[in-house]
Amino acid sequence: MGVHTSSLNSLPFSFSLTIKAHGTKTSFMASEVRASHILVDDKEKAENIKQQIDNGKEFSELAKEASNCPSGDKGGDLGFFGKGQMVKPFERKVFSMDVGEISKPVKTEFGYHLIKKTDEK
Repeated sequence: MGVHTSSLNSLPFSFSLTIKAHGTKTSFMASEVRASHILVDDKEKAENIKQQIDNGKEFSELAKEASNCPSGDKGGDLGFFGKGQMVKPFERKVFSMDVGEISKPVKTEFGYHLIKKTDEK
């Protein structure tokens, strides 16, 4: 089964098709993502929280306990958002992640974020 370039021309602009060798993987660039985050003031604290997550602690519980963002009350949930709605370092990272993935600390003007991508559309 192949993809003809002529069929790609009729796809919406936000849809970007990537095909790896032998057709083993097909992915698309989401126009919106849903994410949760934990915002803290320093990298060391963010790295400590990431280690706790890696050791099995719930992301949402740590967001409630440690995040400096009001979204912490909701387990860090930011809802769905599109490109241009978040600061660039945050946006670049979350749009490059897989659903379910949790980032290493991402520095922005607000501090250090741990980002969990929870959905895309």
